[in-house]
Amino acid sequence: MAQIFRSGAFLQQCWSVHPLCVLVKRMAEGNRLILSCTSCRFVHHLTFSSVVIRAAAVPDEPEDASGETAAEGGQAQLTGCLESHPAALSLREMDVFEDLALIRCAECRRHYAVTVAAFETHQK
Repeated sequence: MAQIFRSGAFLQQCWSVHPLCVLVKRMAEGNRLILSCTSCRFVHHLTFSSVVIRAAAVPDEPEDASGETAAEGGQAQLTGCLESHPAALSLREMDVFEDLALIRCAECRRHYAVTVAAFETHQK
């Protein structure tokens, strides 16, 4: 039986030691974002409460005129990125004290600020 660690410290340590090996894999039921590490073979589950789109350093598209806020469209946009170009997503920043993870999409140049409600690390 695989061990489950309920702490963000495992993801933070994994990401700080080998950041290029942490890959964003998929979204799961219950507002879960699944990341995996190809180096240590851990699978990290982030149960999130919100996803907010942050402005890219170099915006290439005009502001959304539909009236949809970043908080409402964040999860939908992140899901769209995962479906259309999953290899372009990467973990850029994280803070276990603030329960925050920043995911960047290299394809569409968006940053997603993910407010994490619970961290879990599954050992394979």
